[in-house]
Amino acid sequence: MEKSCTLLIHFDKGSPAIANEIKEALEGNDVSAKIDAMKKAIMLLLNGETLPQLFITIVRYVLPSEDHTVQKLLLLYLEIIEKTDARGKVLPEMILICQNLRNNLIHPNEYIRGVTLRFLCRLNETEIMEPLIPSVLQNLEHRHPFIRRNAILAVMSIYKLPQGDQLLVDAPEMIEKALSTEQDSSAKRNAFLMLFTCAQDRAINYLLTHVDRVSEWGELLQMVVLELIRKVCRTNRGEKSKYIKIIISLLNAQSTAVIYECAGTLVSLSSAPTAIKAAANTYCQLLLSQSDNNVKLIVLDRLNELKSSHRDIMVDLIMDVLRALSSPNLDIQRKTLDIVLELITPRNINEVVLLLKKEVVKTQTGELEKNGEYRQMLIQAIHSCAIKFPQVASTVVHLLMDFLGDSNVASAIDVVIFVREIIETNPKLRVSIITRLLDTFYQIRAGRVCSCALWIIGEYCLSLSEVESAIATIKQCLGDLPFYSVSEEGEATDASKKTPLANSITVSSRRPAVLADGTYATQSAASETAFSPPTIVQGSLASGNLRSLLLTGDFFLGAVVTCTLTKLVLRLKEVQTSKVEVNKATTQALLIMVSMLQLGQSPVLPHPIDNDSYERIVLCMRLLCDTGDEIRKIWLQSCRHSFVKMLSEKQLRETEELKAKAQVSHAQPDDLIDFYHLKSRKGMSQLELEDEVQDDLKRATGEFVKDADDANKLNRILQLTGFSDPVYAEAYVTVHHYDIVLDVTVINRTKETLQNLCLELATMGDLKLVERPQNYTLATESSKQIKANIKVSSTETGVIFGNIVYETSNVLERTVVVLNDIHIDIMDYISPAVCTDTAFRTMWVEFEWENKVAVNTVIQDEKEFLNHIIKSVNMKCLTAQSALDGECGFLAANLYAKSVFGEDALVNLSVEKQADGKLSGYIRIRSKTQAIALSLGDKITLKQKGGN
Repeated sequence: MEKSCTLLIHFDKGSPAIANEIKEALEGNDVSAKIDAMKKAIMLLLNGETLPQLFITIVRYVLPSEDHTVQKLLLLYLEIIEKTDARGKVLPEMILICQNLRNNLIHPNEYIRGVTLRFLCRLNETEIMEPLIPSVLQNLEHRHPFIRRNAILAVMSIYKLPQGDQLLVDAPEMIEKALSTEQDSSAKRNAFLMLFTCAQDRAINYLLTHVDRVSEWGELLQMVVLELIRKVCRTNRGEKSKYIKIIISLLNAQSTAVIYECAGTLVSLSSAPTAIKAAANTYCQLLLSQSDNNVKLIVLDRLNELKSSHRDIMVDLIMDVLRALSSPNLDIQRKTLDIVLELITPRNINEVVLLLKKEVVKTQTGELEKNGEYRQMLIQAIHSCAIKFPQVASTVVHLLMDFLGDSNVASAIDVVIFVREIIETNPKLRVSIITRLLDTFYQIRAGRVCSCALWIIGEYCLSLSEVESAIATIKQCLGDLPFYSVSEEGEATDASKKTPLANSITVSSRRPAVLADGTYATQSAASETAFSPPTIVQGSLASGNLRSLLLTGDFFLGAVVTCTLTKLVLRLKEVQTSKVEVNKATTQALLIMVSMLQLGQSPVLPHPIDNDSYERIVLCMRLLCDTGDEIRKIWLQSCRHSFVKMLSEKQLRETEELKAKAQVSHAQPDDLIDFYHLKSRKGMSQLELEDEVQDDLKRATGEFVKDADDANKLNRILQLTGFSDPVYAEAYVTVHHYDIVLDVTVINRTKETLQNLCLELATMGDLKLVERPQNYTLATESSKQIKANIKVSSTETGVIFGNIVYETSNVLERTVVVLNDIHIDIMDYISPAVCTDTAFRTMWVEFEWENKVAVNTVIQDEKEFLNHIIKSVNMKCLTAQSALDGECGFLAANLYAKSVFGEDALVNLSVEKQADGKLSGYIRIRSKTQAIALSLGDKITLKQKGGN
């Protein structure tokens, strides 16, 4: 069992020191050897060794030492050794150290006195402390502040002992007297803390007596004052009006720590708009004045909390929050944009978008490494603004289209998706967007961006001039045809095989050849020349991006090009009256398609064209050769209708998410209603009046009712022992982020008093018991609530196990009752979250840990199985409902969740219904850490059969 110590020490268990060697070093006169020996002894004690033989040696040879380091190590040693026996009685040999401690308390050296007084704060044994009390009290009036401040803490620790109020009956009076005369700020803080902890009424009286001087006090004392105010106001909310003025006066303090605590205290105590605005302004000032990125992130978290509960007030401060974008840290910029996007209103949208545009322009000229990622965040923010408020789209869309050729592909993809959505939701911008897109299309260098831009061109080029310009742009970007050339001079050779004169006659052939710039020339060659290998024709300087991408083997892009040309030619037939022009455009499109097929089947590329792209291009060729009205309607209308449906579903999903985030408050019909206008306003400040109004509103809407559902509480109760055991125990488990709190109820079912009853717990996995529960005495048929805190460091599934140990007066041996294991589930750490499809795919590629679980279930309906998995693993389905509609016997869906530690959990479910009606397939889990992938896999394996 590890022991607690105020000093954290690393110890290598691979090289333990021998007790005899330590003893010899301690008995010698070498101070440095004594120091090393004491350190080794302390490390061994902290790691479970007892070393009882060293105590007398240390008393004889270490206690008399005058060296400060030795004395400090001695106090650490005395802190961690066992001072009591199994029954809690102080060991007889401990009397030997009392005299030494008394001598140290009257030592002429201030350091020795101070560290000894600090050591006394860590002792819990009354028998050791009692003879030292007179010496401790003498130090309250010492001339040195270091001694006085530690003496006050020692008095506080003595007074807090089980019988401390009897040992020091007049301690509060002495400390209050010392507080009134004390000049040292640290000593004053300790004195006020002692009154606050042990005699709260005296602390309150002192504070209200000196209310006008609080702003002049030191930082440490002001922090304790704020803590006192919070404690008093929580127990008696009616008295908070006395303290609000103190808090507001401290908002102008010199210390930023005090200002931060003031703002937090103000928010927790008051709902008045004036108080919330003052706190928000304080946070904004700290956001700009502090250079530490961690501080900025913490302040942004506080602003985010204010945004959730007081959005109307935060809306007025949106520009102040946006100033945090000046920080080069991406996490700060991301969190700032997340807060701002939820505070946008028609009143401030123009200012926000203008600032975001300026930030986008800055990223072009800046030299920071992460400018591309920051630009991508800004583009996504502007996209969100333009969707919520379409009137600003016209001011930003043309600026963002300059980034279609951005070297950061993710940023360019965000821009083209933004353009695709804006051109549909803002019909007035269609003409200008198409014109700008055709002008800048040649700058696009990414295949995915080209594909989306081509789709926009194919769907939204409606007039004759737009269609003709689009076809001309695509032809220019493809360059001259063909995409490769073959110089073949082998016909004469073939002919010679059929003629007897072939061996004596040299035949020359003349045929056109394709030059490097795409032009044709005639050349002669002898028949004996062999075939030349085919070579790629790179095209002229005017050739654009599509040719470069095609020559790398991107035939998916080639299929998109052919689909776009097909749509443009079909639309040209509707808007063009001249059949000659239509036929010319059709012929050119067919030539391009045939050239792509030839390129795909040629040996010049390492990989041939894939089957899907090949079939798609062939389908487009057939459509251009013979098109019916129904086919034309599908190609020119149905695609756009599907896109409109997708946008409407996305908007509906976002609306539902906002509704889910909204607070659901309930008020009971018999709750007390205060009529604010009938109350007496005499002697109340404006802030108090506002606070009364806000409290009444909260009470009316049920916001004060925060109790969880009783049924959920009952579900969290775990039975730890059997009903026939002499001690019955059950635990209520609360998981709160990084902490697990076990509230264990222990009931004595015997007719005897149980002594030294102790709850012994141990953990397995990434769980750590914070403190060992103390011993209790349990009377006949009585109960006791025991709390145990456990720290969590990862999402790995953990187990808590242990015993209840107790003694009775009749039985000398200790009785042990083994407890049921408590399994801490990963479901307690993860919660459903939302991310974009692009972000999901990016994380799917990046994450290295994958767990593949085969589907094995009795459920025979695909959607029912999907819903069962979603419920079992507590994740959000990112796949749109429309994509899950229909009965095709196959279902694929993406699920996403986030842990409290900021880890992402990705799940892809793919199932297919077999001929016998059973489901088969796989569930793939990916995450950055192994713990999530394994734990989720185990959970799915356990739950997928359809059990609870």
